[in-house]
Amino acid sequence: MTETAAGSVTIVLDQAEPTAAAPAVGWAAAELREALGRRGVAAQTSRGIPASARGRVVLAGGPESRAARDLLTAVGAALPVEPEALALATGSANGRPVTLAAGADARGLVYALLELVDRVRHAGDPLAALDVPGPVVERPANAVRSIMRLFSSDVHDKGWFHDRSWWATYLTELVTHRFNRFNLALGLGYDFPRTIQDAYFYFPYPFLLEVPGFAVRVTALPEGERERNLASLRFIGEEVKRRGLHFQLGLWTHAYQWQDSPEANHTIEGLTNETHAAYCRDAVRLLLQEVPTIDGVTFRIHGESGVPEQSYDFWKTVFEGVASCGRPVELDLHAKGIDERMIGNALAAGTGAGVNVSPKYWAEHLGLPYHQAEIRELEQPREPTGDHGRWMALSEALRRFIRYGYGDVLREDREYGLIWRVWPGTQRLLLWGDPRFAAGYGRAAQFGGALGTEFFEPLSFKGRKGSGVPGHRGGYAQESLQSPQGDWAKYRYTYRLLGRCLYNPDADPDQWRRTLRRQFGQNAPAAEEALASASRILPLITVAHHPSAANYHYWPEMYTDVPIVAPMPARPYGDTPAPKRFGTVSPLDPALFSTVEQFADESIARQPSGRYSPLDVARWLDQLAATAEAALGRWTAGAPVTGAGGDPNADAESRRWQTDVTIQAALGRFFAAKLRAGTAHALYERTGSRSLLEQGLAAYGDARAAFAAAAAAGDAVYLDDLTFGPDHWLRGTWRDRLAAIDEDAAAMTGLLDGAAAGGGKPGQTTSRAPVTLAELEIARRGGPLAHTPPGPFRRGEAVSIRVAADGAQEEQVAGVRLHYRHANQAERYEVVEMERNGDGYRAAIPAAYTDSPYPLQYFFDVRGAQGAAWLSPGLGPDLTGRPYYLLRQAAALATATR
Repeated sequence: MTETAAGSVTIVLDQAEPTAAAPAVGWAAAELREALGRRGVAAQTSRGIPASARGRVVLAGGPESRAARDLLTAVGAALPVEPEALALATGSANGRPVTLAAGADARGLVYALLELVDRVRHAGDPLAALDVPGPVVERPANAVRSIMRLFSSDVHDKGWFHDRSWWATYLTELVTHRFNRFNLALGLGYDFPRTIQDAYFYFPYPFLLEVPGFAVRVTALPEGERERNLASLRFIGEEVKRRGLHFQLGLWTHAYQWQDSPEANHTIEGLTNETHAAYCRDAVRLLLQEVPTIDGVTFRIHGESGVPEQSYDFWKTVFEGVASCGRPVELDLHAKGIDERMIGNALAAGTGAGVNVSPKYWAEHLGLPYHQAEIRELEQPREPTGDHGRWMALSEALRRFIRYGYGDVLREDREYGLIWRVWPGTQRLLLWGDPRFAAGYGRAAQFGGALGTEFFEPLSFKGRKGSGVPGHRGGYAQESLQSPQGDWAKYRYTYRLLGRCLYNPDADPDQWRRTLRRQFGQNAPAAEEALASASRILPLITVAHHPSAANYHYWPEMYTDVPIVAPMPARPYGDTPAPKRFGTVSPLDPALFSTVEQFADESIARQPSGRYSPLDVARWLDQLAATAEAALGRWTAGAPVTGAGGDPNADAESRRWQTDVTIQAALGRFFAAKLRAGTAHALYERTGSRSLLEQGLAAYGDARAAFAAAAAAGDAVYLDDLTFGPDHWLRGTWRDRLAAIDEDAAAMTGLLDGAAAGGGKPGQTTSRAPVTLAELEIARRGGPLAHTPPGPFRRGEAVSIRVAADGAQEEQVAGVRLHYRHANQAERYEVVEMERNGDGYRAAIPAAYTDSPYPLQYFFDVRGAQGAAWLSPGLGPDLTGRPYYLLRQAAALATATR
């Protein structure tokens, strides 16, 4: 390569400026230099702008850089003071073009430099990519933006754990897309220490350390492997810190004895009940000392950890180990099973870096971009019984309300932080990528003053519980479809969207469109639209139809059928109400969505609740599937490309995307048709209408055809045994599920064969039954009412709420009710009829009710003319709206801004 003045870049790091002198900034500058070099541009780094420098200058500076301040001032911008904020701008110095990359701190400056790296890699002209036409100023919406990667299979996970080149690429991808935290989770492969097969890292300490004073060992662990494991963990921590990220280590299990586990590959020797707590204390202290890059530790403190709930003394002892390691370390407590006493013990331990509590977001799944308005009835408290009474006295009984949500931890006076954790039950394998939902998740992460969100990464739990089989972890049957950089690389677009939209929900779309243009050329807009629409399907069905909150039991991506006609056995859906049929399955948000049977009752009685019905959901699913299919059609009809950058993997990338869009769209069609079939059956049971049963059977035929289409698309590319667990509902492929669908459809056919030609069941009448499902699908809803939330409130003072109907909608509104409660999922909503007042309605939340430590949450149900009913504000046309209002306490907000 011949250097020319026009084709060279000097990257200036002012070492006198503390931010620019940070090691992570030096690493990011080297990444920019390498990226330019790969594009044929000579680049060098310098501590100042050399007098003889030719070509372009990239100036990297922090808040104390006068040159950075002057350049930003000249273009009418300023560097924000918030941690991790960044700014990019183009100006000039001494007659030479200068691109400024500035950060409020070292991490912000790393993000700024890596943004230039990303632009250079994707642009047609790498030098032009350094031009910033207008200043770019961004600040993080969420303080925590985390990815969790878990080790759950010795077959699938040992390779990446020890692969040092793999870690470099993977971690660079995370920080490029503005994640600021990486959580490596160990010991999360099992719910309880029973029927263990693959115990590798399950009780992590003895796989990593020899703890003085304790003769604890792992059976069948090869000589030297413990030392190798510790060396790899040290390396991982060093690479995480090299990029300026927070390194969190998850230690999810503290059981040392396996029950009913004759096939376990490893067991633990040398511990007793008397030495257990002391060993764990000394082990975690030693681990933190041996791996000094660890910034925080995540603990599962409920019974699935192998330690009975309410074992306060045990956990106090373990917390002492963290506190005595010699440096500040964050404590992160998984929220299930937590109570004030456990949190108090963690705070009292004084680990020096604070305590966070991490509730689940949408149970163990990915739902819509808001926090559920209400938990399921099954999550209400009950008295402890049996074995659960010993192990799970809180999370399965007295404090069930915090198993799958935030429960009662959203207090305004809390001394701990909150981090939402998004579990992987909904979608494990297929590619996900919707910019609007990603932005919605970024906004939802701030709910109630929370710090942010941590996502389980795609393919989590692959091969769990000993189900791993040799071969590629990504699940493709054809080697040509495996990403050459590893299974994670398929999901680069997912990481890009989630990380950047957690950082800034209003991010410039070019931040993801640039990679689509490089991959798919002129087909990029169609690719974006196809995947975006397809990616809303499974989160929607997760919220509307939820047979189990546990990720181990419900996998809508590869759905185990819930029959419409005959009840099914308890497993896999133990937390679905009896009789376990499609119509009784609860939504995950029962405040907004109705079950099939509830909707049938409302329809017969002509008393709509205003909740979204199964037919509303079916209509949305069909619309999303149709949009995805149409965009996919435009894409496949377009000219094939190898990508703007000449990427030889582009054809495989197109096929990966197109296959996963096809499957998700087919699943949308399946669930839409099955919801219609289930509704028709429920109405038939109440009316005996043969016509409705015929419509239901026709819809079931459509559902079966759609699922078969998903199976055919999967057969073409995926292995025939995709193992995310040993049980049949967590392995196999889509085709394996067709037999259960056929069996249920046959049962419905049997009902039709037995139904009378003109009517149905003796003693029932069809006089009040709808003639067709299409009649019920006519939307009888108005729009959201005009409402301005009153703003922060003072505890112990009444809050006045007023709404109005706009224009023509005013004549359609017959009444409005206010639903309100504290932002405490253990409570039920209070419901009051609002008084008509001029052109609107008003009500008040009493002063006595506001006298609590919680924010207030509320929404409206509206009754209109001609049987109309709806909720306000609702989800909105693109399903990204927050369907309620949240009022924070003024005192809490004032404290947060100080």
